[in-house]
Amino acid sequence: MANANSTRGLKFYNLSARWGHGIPQWPSAPGINVLTLQFHALDGVYVTEFEGIMHRGTHMDAPLHVTENTPAMTGYPLWRFFGTGVAVSVPKGKWGVITPDDLEKATPKICKNDIVMINTGTHHKLADSDEYYAYSPGLYKEAAEWLVEKQVKMVGVDVQALDHPLGTKLIDHGPGPSHSYLLEEYRHETGRDAMKDFPHWEPAHKIMMINGGIPGIENVNGDLDAITGKRCTFMAFPWRWPQGEGCGVRVVAILDPEQRFRIETGK
Repeated sequence: MANANSTRGLKFYNLSARWGHGIPQWPSAPGINVLTLQFHALDGVYVTEFEGIMHRGTHMDAPLHVTENTPAMTGYPLWRFFGTGVAVSVPKGKWGVITPDDLEKATPKICKNDIVMINTGTHHKLADSDEYYAYSPGLYKEAAEWLVEKQVKMVGVDVQALDHPLGTKLIDHGPGPSHSYLLEEYRHETGRDAMKDFPHWEPAHKIMMINGGIPGIENVNGDLDAITGKRCTFMAFPWRWPQGEGCGVRVVAILDPEQRFRIETGK
């Protein structure tokens, strides 16, 4: 765990993965180019530029990312990005599905107006690998509906996307399959048809962001284990980017051991 610095008794925790050149990214996403423009020795300043999409590392999606004529990053109200919430442990292995029952039984209890960070244990596997991107567990339709019904404020999860990988274009959804071998591999391991078990294309994205107005954060990482099982304050602010469909965010958790600065959640 990284050191948690204290300010007036508050403890701050980083929940974001590193960002920049060489960061693992979702399969088939365009690469990121980082170029150094100026150096201290020559110019007296250090300046870099990057070219690439924002859907990499720890980032927030906007409804526009998955559905036409829906809000961009600036469509989320600011109050969604800051408040009290919980980090819950929902351990899952390969292709595990996070269910409403998992969320209902999670501790601390998920309540109305909470920000929710879900720890499946997958953030330990972040790498340029099938293990992280193709075999990840994840949310699907029913869990997304539960979160909307619970009226939570924001959701982050420590996996490759807001949706289970078998609900994406990795198999035969949308422009897929980009990873057609997963269809046969799933059948071989389970004896079932992946398209019948996961018939919807990215339902968690659409249900949470569009039906519930809930910002969704992918690839939560960092000190997540240190605050799991605790109620704390979270913040994650994206850029003020009209027409932005995704944005890297620095997710921070704050623990107040003495509860002097607790934010009321309306529970």
